[in-house]
Amino acid sequence: MRRVYRLWPVLAAGLLLGSPGPVLAQTADVEALRREIEQLRNELAAVQQQYGERLAALEAKLGAAQGTPAPASPPAAPPPQTAEVPPGAAAPGAPAGQLPVYGALTAGSKIFNPDIGMIGNFLGAVGPNRGGSETLAPTPFMTLQESEASFQAIVDPYARADFFLAIGEEGIEVEEGYATFPTLPGGLLVKAGKMRANFGRLNAFHNHTLPWIDRPLVMYNLLGGSSDDPDTGIKDAGVSVSRLIPAGNVFLEATGELYRGDSGTLFTSSRRQDVAALGRLRSYLDLTDQTNFEAGVSYTRGHNDMGSDFLTQLYGADVTLRWRPLSRAIYRSLAARTELIWSRREDLFTVQRAFGFYGSLDYQFARRWFAGGRYDQAERGMNAAIRDRGFSGVLTYWPSEFSQVRGQYRRTRYGDDGRVANELMFQLLFTIGAHGAHPF
Repeated sequence: MRRVYRLWPVLAAGLLLGSPGPVLAQTADVEALRREIEQLRNELAAVQQQYGERLAALEAKLGAAQGTPAPASPPAAPPPQTAEVPPGAAAPGAPAGQLPVYGALTAGSKIFNPDIGMIGNFLGAVGPNRGGSETLAPTPFMTLQESEASFQAIVDPYARADFFLAIGEEGIEVEEGYATFPTLPGGLLVKAGKMRANFGRLNAFHNHTLPWIDRPLVMYNLLGGSSDDPDTGIKDAGVSVSRLIPAGNVFLEATGELYRGDSGTLFTSSRRQDVAALGRLRSYLDLTDQTNFEAGVSYTRGHNDMGSDFLTQLYGADVTLRWRPLSRAIYRSLAARTELIWSRREDLFTVQRAFGFYGSLDYQFARRWFAGGRYDQAERGMNAAIRDRGFSGVLTYWPSEFSQVRGQYRRTRYGDDGRVANELMFQLLFTIGAHGAHPF
């Protein structure tokens, strides 16, 4: 037994030295330590087996002396069951034909039990707004506008899946449902399914990730928004391919997407070949340890409701600046955003050229308090002669990471009749379950 005790210091030192780090620079030293540790483990197992056999023999003699049967030896534990995977799919260092562990033992359980979450979006509004725009409907006095159910998990060593169901007063819709393939050759990342398109900065955001209660006017007027769709924007069934481009200290990502061609009032597919295409180039740069800058350009085209011979094209540019001091990151932050969109829509006798943009500033002045403002201006895609304008002031309180309380004052001037709407809106967001991260 003293021999076993003498082995523990050597074993502990071997385990510490065997961990990855800059101390072990030579492969030969690492392999020698591993062999020594394995030898010590074998000796320890032999000693444990020897003493176990002696203990069983003594218990048998004691039972015979007392006239009682010896206790049965406990059955050996069965080997752990592993799922079979295709050859070559095992992680480095894993035995062939066994399922690799995805980062931890708990992650492996997600194969059959996906992360499930639910987010409620409760809204209220007061103030006159008779809906001067055919695309921007007034918010009801009170409504559970949308409840988002999420199901996210790893499918296999090659893919993961994400499903987001939007449950509203009108029914249930698959907001997004796609599979992601991150390990393809050439550094490509491919998504397939129904997705929010990567056009501009905000289109890919879900409602509960926005810093405001509503979306800017430009998204309603130029991206195919409608009064019966609270989560407006370009979303369709298709395929997305993206790749990182080496550019020194700049993070550069190129994305190309192909969709069926049906998205709200923006794109309409009359034939199978009436697809919609999209391209985006995005850059990211850390200016300092506490400031980063992001810029992107986007383009998309598709057929509109006039028929297969009529196209709608969108051009976009977006800029985002973020600041968060390292010493007070949980108390102070600032985000400035702007996005510009140009629309070219072919009609029967003319071409509608419309333009819209928004600019916003959001500042965190305390640990759980945020304040911000946004200015909107957008012409309408179907009638560029009409221009809507708006301003919003927002105050947000975060009781915790699972809930938000937000108030927003919105003033909108509609361009068709000059009507002005002044509204005070209220929002309560609450989350249960696990919910994966969204783009920030």
